Amino acid sequence: MLCDYLQLILTARVYDVAQETPLEIAPNLSTRLHNQVLLKREDMQSIFSFKLRGAYNKMVHLSAELLAQGVIAASAGNHAQGVALSAHRLGVRALIVMPVTTPQVKVDAVKARGSEVVLYGDTYDDAYAHARQLETEKGLTFIHPFDDPYVIAGQGTIGMEILRQYQQPIHAIFVAIGGGGLISGIGAYIKRLRPEIKIIGVEPVDSDAMSRSLQAGERVRLAQVGLFADGVAVRQVGEETFRLCQQYVDEIILVDTDAVCAAIKDVFEDTRSIMEPAGALAIAAAKAYVEREQIQNQTLVAVACGANMNFDRLRFVAERAELGERREAIFAVTIPEKPGSLRTFCECLGRRNLTEFSYRIANATTAHIFVGAQIQNRADAATIVESFEHCGFPTLDLTDDELTKLHLRHMVGGRSPLAHNELLYRFEFPERPGALMKFVDSMSPNWNISLFHYRNNGADYGRIVVGVQVPPHDMTAWQAFLDTLGYRYWDENHNPAYRQFLG
Repeated sequence: MLCDYLQLILTARVYDVAQETPLEIAPNLSTRLHNQVLLKREDMQSIFSFKLRGAYNKMVHLSAELLAQGVIAASAGNHAQGVALSAHRLGVRALIVMPVTTPQVKVDAVKARGSEVVLYGDTYDDAYAHARQLETEKGLTFIHPFDDPYVIAGQGTIGMEILRQYQQPIHAIFVAIGGGGLISGIGAYIKRLRPEIKIIGVEPVDSDAMSRSLQAGERVRLAQVGLFADGVAVRQVGEETFRLCQQYVDEIILVDTDAVCAAIKDVFEDTRSIMEPAGALAIAAAKAYVEREQIQNQTLVAVACGANMNFDRLRFVAERAELGERREAIFAVTIPEKPGSLRTFCECLGRRNLTEFSYRIANATTAHIFVGAQIQNRADAATIVESFEHCGFPTLDLTDDELTKLHLRHMVGGRSPLAHNELLYRFEFPERPGALMKFVDSMSPNWNISLFHYRNNGADYGRIVVGVQVPPHDMTAWQAFLDTLGYRYWDENHNPAYRQFLG
C-alpha cells in the first residue's frame, strides 16, 4: 500500500484527543553521557501513552455507518486505552481483546472509559487472532494497533512536533518498536524533511521481531516473546510497517531487561515520572549507542512513549536497575570456616558500600558468602575480585548470572548441623557507608558467625539478621555486647520461622 505519508501526517486529526507533548532535556542523563538528551514526553498524554494519536486518527476517518456498528481492537494495553478514549469521544461502542498477562492498571483504565474488555491468550498475537474472529462474528470494524496508514500517520505527528520544537541539528531519534507503527510514522516524516537525522529503533533482546525481519529481508514470526516490556511484545511486525522500516530506519539496537530498568531509573531521576518498560526502551538504546559510538556534544532525542506501569513491578525494577547501570556487582566468596575470617573478609572489602550480604555456615572447613557491592563500572568489579583473591578468598563474579539475580540471591541459608549454640538476632542501624563494617568489627573474635543476611534497599535504616555461636559460659559477655552496641536489636531465637527453616 503506497501512501503519501507526509500528507497523511500533516492532515492527521489527533489534537481532538491528544496534546502536543513537551520535548524536554534530561539534565542528569545529558551530563553523564556528555550529549544533550531530549525526551519526547508522550507519557504525559491523558492515557500516559502515544497510542491515542493513531487510534483516534483511524477512527475519525471511518464512515458514520461503520462507526455506528462499533469497533474492536486487540492490545496489550496502551492501544486499548487509545481506542477506548476515542470511542468514548466519538460516542461509539468498543470491544477490546487484551492478553491475560496485561497489567491490571491498563485493564482498569480501558474499562473506566466505557469499553468492554475480553481477556484472551498470553500475548498480543493470541489476543489479535481472537479479536479478528470476533470482528467477523459481531460485525465490528477492527482498529489495528500499528499496521494501518491512518494509525501510522497519527503516530507520525510526534515526528512533526519534534522538528517544530527543536530546529537545530539532531544526531539521532530513538524509538521503541513493537509492531512498528510508531517508528514508521516518525521515520516517514523525519526522513522526508531531515534525512540526515538517524532513525534508530530499539527492541528488547527477547522481542526482536523487527530486527530479525530486517536482517532476513522478510517478516519473521517469533516463536515466543518476552513479557517484561509487554507494550512491545509482538511476534510479527506489520506488512506496511516492515516496508516503511526497510526504507526509513537506520539501525535497530537491542537492550536487555537490566538496561531497561536502569533507563526507568534514569528518567525518574530527571523527571520524577516512572516509565513502563516499553516506554523506557528508547532511553536505554540512547545510552547504549553513546557507549558504542563514543560520541560527545550531540543532540539525541528519545521518545518516552508510555508510563502505564504496574506498581508491583517497581521492586523488581529498582533491584535490577543497579545491575543495568553497572552500579552493583554480585560475588560468591569462599572463606575459611574459623573465627576471625569474616572480619578479615570485611577488612579486604575496605570502605566499599555493600548492597547485600548473605552467609550461612556450611561445613567444618569453608564458608560461602553471597555479597553485593556498589561499583562505578565493570572494571571496578574486576578490581574487587582481585582484592578478594589477594586475600586468599576464591571468588566468583556472578553479576551477569541470571540464576543468581533472579533466585539464588534470595535462597542463601538453611539448617546447618554445625550451628551449635547459635543465637539469632535482628539489628537495625542508621544506613551510612561503613556502618555494617563497624557492626562486624565490634563483635568478639571468639564468637563464630554462623548466619548473616543484609540487604541495602535504600531505606534510612539498615537491617540485618545474624546468627552467632555463643557458648553458654559467654552469655554474660554477649549481653554486654548487646547493651553497649548502641543499635536496636530483637531476639529471634524463638521465632517460629527461624525454628522451622534455619534452627
